Amino acid sequence: MKKISIAAAFEQVAPSNGLAEIARLNDTSLKVGRFRGRFAWHRHEREDELFWVIAGRLTIQLRDRDVVLEPGEFIIVPARVEHRSVADEESQVLIIHPRTTVLPASK
Repeated sequence: MKKISIAAAFEQVAPSNGLAEIARLNDTSLKVGRFRGRFAWHRHEREDELFWVIAGRLTIQLRDRDVVLEPGEFIIVPARVEHRSVADEESQVLIIHPRTTVLPASK
């Protein structure tokens, strides 16, 4: 058992436009990343996905609307909902999803 600093995780392990796992809770992964640009449209057939903005601004685009997240805000994208993330400037994001979730390559 160890404590984890989110700020240190972003400084030390968070990749640009990728994710690094910082902890596991049962079968759930907690990952950090520094996002900039547009991610590929995708969906997860069985897994929900939580996007929690720590710093910056992140837009989650859905096929019918955009959801803008500011620091301290999060959204849960349900399974089977097509989505992508867009960040005009670097955003620090915590992602929570099942360990089995497969992400497409960034585009």
